[in-house]
Amino acid sequence: MKIAYSPCPNDTFVFHAWAHGLIPGAPELDVTYADIDITNHLAASGNGLDVLKISFAALPWVLSEYALLPCGGALGRGCGPLVLTKESASTPADPSSLSGRRVAVPSERSTAYLLFRLWAAQNVPGGVGEIVVMPFHQIMPAVRDGHIDAGLVIHEARFTYPSYGLTMLADLGKWWEADTGLPIPLGAIIARRTLNVNAIAGWARASVEYAWAHPEASREYVLAHAQEMSPEVTDAHINLYVNEFTRNLGEDGYAAVEALLGRAAKEGLVPAFDLAALRL
Repeated sequence: MKIAYSPCPNDTFVFHAWAHGLIPGAPELDVTYADIDITNHLAASGNGLDVLKISFAALPWVLSEYALLPCGGALGRGCGPLVLTKESASTPADPSSLSGRRVAVPSERSTAYLLFRLWAAQNVPGGVGEIVVMPFHQIMPAVRDGHIDAGLVIHEARFTYPSYGLTMLADLGKWWEADTGLPIPLGAIIARRTLNVNAIAGWARASVEYAWAHPEASREYVLAHAQEMSPEVTDAHINLYVNEFTRNLGEDGYAAVEALLGRAAKEGLVPAFDLAALRL
């Protein structure tokens, strides 16, 4: 079975057991490691992949071909994307400072960028200027070095941005949670509708549960793919993004996805679609 997910610690932690043949009855995986911007486009491109990790924001473009699995993904609280600048921490945060500025984002179809667009519509008069897409690990250096005015960052950047001399202008997760009372949907696991989706969901959930039961088993695999992260940052990353929503979306998880994508569709930020298609 062909699968694509990122080399980030939460994905390698979740899929370690399945990728290493430790889940009884699960098919062997042929793994492609790719940044989220790449997997978002792969999902929409007739790629031949069976299972992918993509942004929840990219779902409306692929729901006719792929089903959302109720497990394996990344949702949560206190784990949203951050807007970073090089401004002094002593200067009061002022979202209006982004008016007409250049902002780097990790993907035009990422949940981070979708949240940013919803937030900016409320908080940045006249809107931002140029949007520049770049791999997420390049964003903080670009802001630090003055190539970009601000950066939208995800993943372990929550823990490491002070080391780049950057300041948090906004926490989009906190904004979303205050606005909706719901967790923030970040990364989704999808599978081709022509396959046995329920079986795939079962194998993915078993891989999550194996990872929790045997946390040291995946450590070498996770660290081998982590992008210059310390073991401490890697552990913090996993603890933040792998949670009960990874085991099962549940009603709160589905409500969060429906709220995000329903609002985005209403604003014309994603194609219109039937919300019922989100559930198996």
